[in-house]
Amino acid sequence: SCLQLGLERFHGVCILGFNSAEWFIADIGAILAGGVAAGIYTTNSPEACHYVAENCSANVLVVENHKQLQKILEIQHKLPHLKAIIQYGEELKEKRPNLYSWSEFMDLGKDVPDTQLREIIESQKPNQCCTLIYTSGTTGQPKGVMLSHDNLTWTALAAGRCIMLTDAKEEQELLVSYLPLSHIAAQMSDIWLAVTFGVQVFFAQPDALKGTLVDTLREVRPTAFLGVPRVWEKMEEKMKSIGAKSSAFKKKVASWAKGVGLQTNLKRMNGYSEVPVNFRIARHLVYKKVRKAIGLDRCTKCYTGAAPITRETLEFFLSLNIPVFELYGMSESSGPHTVSLPHAFKLTSCGKEVTGCRTLIHKPDGEGNGEICFSGRHIFMGYLNMEEKTKEAIDEEGWLHSGDLGKHDKDGFLYITGRIKELIITAGGENIPPVPIEDAVKNAVPIISNAMLVGDKAKFLAMLLTLKCNVDVGTGEPGDDLTPEAIEYCQKLGSKATKVSEIISSKDKAIYAAIQKGISAVNEGAVSNAQKVQKWVLLEKDFSLAGGELGPTMKLKRPVVAQKYKDQIAQFYMDADTPT
Repeated sequence: SCLQLGLERFHGVCILGFNSAEWFIADIGAILAGGVAAGIYTTNSPEACHYVAENCSANVLVVENHKQLQKILEIQHKLPHLKAIIQYGEELKEKRPNLYSWSEFMDLGKDVPDTQLREIIESQKPNQCCTLIYTSGTTGQPKGVMLSHDNLTWTALAAGRCIMLTDAKEEQELLVSYLPLSHIAAQMSDIWLAVTFGVQVFFAQPDALKGTLVDTLREVRPTAFLGVPRVWEKMEEKMKSIGAKSSAFKKKVASWAKGVGLQTNLKRMNGYSEVPVNFRIARHLVYKKVRKAIGLDRCTKCYTGAAPITRETLEFFLSLNIPVFELYGMSESSGPHTVSLPHAFKLTSCGKEVTGCRTLIHKPDGEGNGEICFSGRHIFMGYLNMEEKTKEAIDEEGWLHSGDLGKHDKDGFLYITGRIKELIITAGGENIPPVPIEDAVKNAVPIISNAMLVGDKAKFLAMLLTLKCNVDVGTGEPGDDLTPEAIEYCQKLGSKATKVSEIISSKDKAIYAAIQKGISAVNEGAVSNAQKVQKWVLLEKDFSLAGGELGPTMKLKRPVVAQKYKDQIAQFYMDADTPT
């Protein structure tokens, strides 16, 4: 059907919609027909959609529904290469030239002889580009990461073997597809790993990340599950709020079981293999029930990636005998580069290299911290039409520079210690990685949802804080009402507040004192005075995808936040004196 529409060699087929069978079919069909598949985030504005479609000279655009179609119709006149639009998720509301329903699209290919398609498939080479992943530009315009056939097939096989996925001929693996397919993580796991190992794929509801994911997990009971940190955090919050409502006896049992679970699993991590009796009892009384409640009772491979996860969240799941394995990589390495495994796992480490991948720590400092560089068959071809950017990423010796700071421990486990671009360099010249400080504050003050450290080129550090509030399921907009856990926390402190605005407008004494107390405690443990948080402010709205502060995988977009709240940040530094 793509050929019938006149898809030209190496021209784009852009797909704009939530995960579905049609998404997969359009993607693989585009590749076999000699085009280049490119996903577009469903949250993109019309301009952002135009950027991608224009950048890859798209001949064909595949959209899910009327809402997404409207974005394309708005920019259609600026896409000279565009030949057709296909809408798959719902019936067409209007007839237009070169606009097709999914069934009409499927019928188009009937008159194209198989020989014509076979010739094109035969002519393709392993080192040619077949997929574009647009890096969610947290800095500047998105870049089109060119991945070759070999990048995808080699990585899928190497990574799948590494995490010991079972071939369907022996035993069926099951997974739920819900993370955006325009992102490398979901595309590698849901399409390429699944094709390679015959995994059975189930599609979640489009509102999965707004709360229905657990229902799908309970229905499917997958054997493997990949969650971004925000997904694991949301599960943790939900489980804690359910736990808070149970009887005193149940709380005691759960607390005992979590202690046993954490101790046993930490020992296991360090090589002890015996399973104590109390662990077996706890498994029977608590762990099995918890797994069943979240649909992970058959899941032997729980993974997290795409953004940093806190130790607190990892320990929470570990205490319930759900080890969450961290993996690390980037679009430019076709997804995974290091993975953690049940028998090779250390808390807060991203594990060891996938077989066939190599790591270099570039210019390490005294503690062994340097820029993490990758090499292997998973390294991308370059950025589409951006030779300069490609040269910045891949050096003369073929090492891909990740922009992440990290180190290896004595056993070869990789730890990420920060991001070069994220580093705050104070006026005094101190290099400060923000994530550990932000995590410590969130840990110390459970009512805080997001924390962002600022202080680049400034005399001292300050912090923007948001509170945990309910989110509108329809729009994804954070509201003003505090979450039940947050309200409970306020009550414990003697505050009657139920809304963010109430706390801020009255400068709620109890809450402000609790936040200051938490921050002071974090400052106690600071490496130096330069790393202490001197001032902070509560923002009226939590960060969100809708507000632009978070990217598609819930990664904090620091430049966006800095721009959006520049007045509040400027306020920190209005007085000439450094606070003590």
